[in-house]
Amino acid sequence: MIHDVIIAGAGPVGLFLACELRLAGLSVLVLEKSSDPRTPLKRLPFGMRGLSIPTMEALYRRGLLGDIASSSPSKEGAARSGGAHWMNQSRGPGGHFAGIQFFQDAVNESAWPYRLPNPAGSTMVVELESFESVLAHHAARLGADIRRGVSVERLESSNDEVTVFTGEDTFQARWLVGCDGGRSAVRKAGGFAFTGTDPEFTGYSVDVELAEPHPLQPGRHYTESGMYTFASPGTIAMVEFDGGASHRIAPITLEHVQAVLRRVSGSEVVVSALKLATTWTDRAYQVSAYRKGRVLLAGDAAHIHSPLGGQGLNLGLGDAMNLGWKLAAVVHGDAPESLLDTYQDERQPVGASILDWSRAQVAIVRPGKSSRALGAIIRDLIDTRDGATYFAERVWGISLRYDLGASLPLIGRSVPDFEFSDGARVGELLRTGNGLLIDFEASAALRELSARWSRGVAYIAGDAKDRLGLTAILVRPDGIVAWATDAAPELDEAANAMARWFGAH
Repeated sequence: MIHDVIIAGAGPVGLFLACELRLAGLSVLVLEKSSDPRTPLKRLPFGMRGLSIPTMEALYRRGLLGDIASSSPSKEGAARSGGAHWMNQSRGPGGHFAGIQFFQDAVNESAWPYRLPNPAGSTMVVELESFESVLAHHAARLGADIRRGVSVERLESSNDEVTVFTGEDTFQARWLVGCDGGRSAVRKAGGFAFTGTDPEFTGYSVDVELAEPHPLQPGRHYTESGMYTFASPGTIAMVEFDGGASHRIAPITLEHVQAVLRRVSGSEVVVSALKLATTWTDRAYQVSAYRKGRVLLAGDAAHIHSPLGGQGLNLGLGDAMNLGWKLAAVVHGDAPESLLDTYQDERQPVGASILDWSRAQVAIVRPGKSSRALGAIIRDLIDTRDGATYFAERVWGISLRYDLGASLPLIGRSVPDFEFSDGARVGELLRTGNGLLIDFEASAALRELSARWSRGVAYIAGDAKDRLGLTAILVRPDGIVAWATDAAPELDEAANAMARWFGAH
């Protein structure tokens, strides 16, 4: 059997991409190296992840937000599990930059006039294992074939298909997408160039028992050797600037953890038991191309960086949302292969920006008087209303805008969740995976134009409670505004936009 798409990796990115492709009716095979998706590192506290607004909107637009929310830990529950120290604060934290917090009540949301209230209007904390479980269940329900304990060893690609070799079996597909993490076998087998900056530190996430009494105070602390964050009773994250020398050493012993903790904290703390430990670094690499022939990359397979700021999961899910509908349109023959070039064009700059955002935070964490001085300036800035709003735009993902060559500020951004007179909302109308041509003034010419596209675009005519001064808008299946006007629609412009994103009909 030749599948339409093989996805390597059943993490959140691969599973969400599988959902997108199955929504479009493609045959999808997911191959996952690990035989068991459950692991303590995916549970609280280490498995805690924050979802950005673009991710929340993507889940809302596919009808998954409710299931994700019901499986997510409450603020109190996450704090009891040793979550971040800021979860116990009374003032609502909005996020942080290298540990320097900004607060929700300082953010000026009126600075974003192109946004409307919607169910995905704020960020959310999730447990990675539960999050993956919801996505896996949904992908299987849609008909994705998920096979665990299967490792991609090598691949062969031709002009028409890709063959994947796993050691025991061989699988064929029209397309292969590597969503198999930072050490991606697909990236290596496909010969993708992967370049960037090497690590400055080794980071540790550990769950320990400490002898009583101990000198560690809750919260985040910058020291002469690095940085550590302590949440009682024994959850510790710390970084030591050793050039990444201790990353992936085996095994990570109690003695090693205690020695690093003493150096970083500057105290004679005693670790009496080591229950769980993992390491990470600030290595920041990105592929030069997201596609080589019939092989594509998404998520950590395409870009890696430190977890400072918690952007990695959202970046990968954004890749999947951007790629899924485009790949489906190409497989169905509704669009030329050149549509896939826009995946690289749109997502590579987003990834590069996140890598730089991560590097900038490393500069704040780095020991030394210069870093402390720079941190003090950032702290002053982030305490202002404009500063908090800027950092919220970046951390929450609201600043995301693809360059689609248009001057109207809304084009290239996430579509506002317009609520129509009959109560329907744009987010709900996107659940089918189709694009939308929204005609607020019920123009006969736009209706006729939409009829030329037999698949991929749903025509919606009707007024909205607040249409932000627009008369018509074209929305891609991923919820990005492809064209809009606040005047009488120019049919040639609308037709060109539809042809660009949905093929020539």
